[in-house]
Amino acid sequence: MPTPKKRRRTLSQVMRGIRRRARRAVGGVRRVWRRSLQLRVVTSTMVISIVVVAVLGVFLMQSISTTILGARDRAARSEAQADRKAVLVSLNQHDGDASKQSADPGQGAGRGEDNPLAALASLAGRAGPAVRYSVVIRNENLPGEFYATTNIDETSIPQKLREDVLRKPADEDSTQYWNLRYKDRPQTVPGLVIGTRLDTYGTGLDDGYEIYHLIPLEEEEKNLTSVRQMLILVGAALVLLLAAISSLVTRQVVTPVRLARQAAERLASGHLDERLKVRGEDDLARLAASFNEMATTLALKIHQLEELSHVQRQFVSDVSHELRTPLTTVRMAADLLYDAREDFDPMAARSAELMQNQLNRFESMLADLLEISRYDAGAAELDVEPVDVRDVVLRAVADSEALAERHSTRFDLRLPGEPCMAEMDSRRVERILRNLLFNAIEHGEGRDIVVSVGADRDAVAVAVRDHGVGLKPGEENMVFDRFWRADPSRARTIGGTGLGLAISREDAMLHGGWLQAWGAHGEGSQFRLSLPRAAGAPLRGSPLPLVPPEVEMRRTWRGHMTPVLSPAAADGGRDAD
Repeated sequence: MPTPKKRRRTLSQVMRGIRRRARRAVGGVRRVWRRSLQLRVVTSTMVISIVVVAVLGVFLMQSISTTILGARDRAARSEAQADRKAVLVSLNQHDGDASKQSADPGQGAGRGEDNPLAALASLAGRAGPAVRYSVVIRNENLPGEFYATTNIDETSIPQKLREDVLRKPADEDSTQYWNLRYKDRPQTVPGLVIGTRLDTYGTGLDDGYEIYHLIPLEEEEKNLTSVRQMLILVGAALVLLLAAISSLVTRQVVTPVRLARQAAERLASGHLDERLKVRGEDDLARLAASFNEMATTLALKIHQLEELSHVQRQFVSDVSHELRTPLTTVRMAADLLYDAREDFDPMAARSAELMQNQLNRFESMLADLLEISRYDAGAAELDVEPVDVRDVVLRAVADSEALAERHSTRFDLRLPGEPCMAEMDSRRVERILRNLLFNAIEHGEGRDIVVSVGADRDAVAVAVRDHGVGLKPGEENMVFDRFWRADPSRARTIGGTGLGLAISREDAMLHGGWLQAWGAHGEGSQFRLSLPRAAGAPLRGSPLPLVPPEVEMRRTWRGHMTPVLSPAAADGGRDAD
């Protein structure tokens, strides 16, 4: 039997699964909504149609109800007025007979009590069956007495209406819609109740008689229900018809647009011969014709650029290879002069040294051009072997020490205490690190450079952090473009072709890794190289953060903390001491 803790854990897992599926379903609906123009148009049309039909339906229903009930109300008031006259005649006649026979005490009382019954008898023929209306006579001086032409229940007369009748002058109507109840029917019937007090002597005074007409509105209610159902059916049919029309019209517009989108996607994927069919002479046909013209022009331009790029790559490759032979001869002569410079006069010795330095720079530039031409030709290959990343970092730092000393820069190495083994081409990775270190020295403005190494189960990473000018927004990817410089007006202190970071990125991609940059103005910059431990394995993450932790911490603190000024700082910024 599972424990309460396990049961709670299982319930929480079920709830998380439900929430996850609900989010997935909502996300799917949202994607469909964003991607389907036809769905949005049809849905918007249906919503607007529903609102318009509902407003018109309510207006029509109110007008029809007012017309039907108004006609029934006017007819009921007319009949009630005629009935009141008949009742008054009957009551006055019986009251006169009762006064003549007042000497006979045994008959007077009975006559007086039969007055309402006699009045109702005179109305029996006028009121007709109960489906037309019922008449009730009451007397406030005789509580409990209730005289009706039908088997209407006493609760059919609302108490609020009776209080209103007793408060108003005689012969002034009061009306109220109410549910009528009959003694032989279990269900109530909607109806109209009209009540007034009777002026039995024609003097404006009364002797407590009230007359109520209860008109059932069952037929009117059925008619209104039928009209309401008909309006709902017609409105629903109208909404569906409008939705179908909008879907048809939208399809006529969206289908060519969808075909154009698919053609554009195939064109973007490299199918330069993709074209649209032109039907008719309308706007969509002209759009298809314009698309075909654009595709033709684009294909021609791409072909020209490919030829130009091929010619350029071939030129760079040919020139680079052709320069190696004379460079080798010049290098041999320069080495001889450089080795014998001590026998020369100072001017000739200095010239030999300058020639040696410039030859080294020229060889480096030529090597970069040859490396780029290999990548362009797809001829670059890896010489993979298991190596310790720490050793590669130390060799790259050692090669950069002399340059760092000339720029008064110091390296801060942060290496793990255990080996960080990975399968890589150590020559290419060392070249990447040298380029990153040279770049940090160039732009670090003499401040310390932090070199960090990290590793996890699947990947290794090296981060080179400088505290120089940093990068402007959007330059994080531009730094890896060929021949790109952050500030063209800035004097270079380290010679090069501008291909170092571009070659470094190609080397990283050849390993299946990442070379990324971060920078902020005044915060410096950081370059991070991430490589998989096993050659050919996919890289899913990096063991080192791209943004330096201290920068991220400052941003978090500024975003979530409000600085509190001391009294001295608040008072003009004077020091508290």
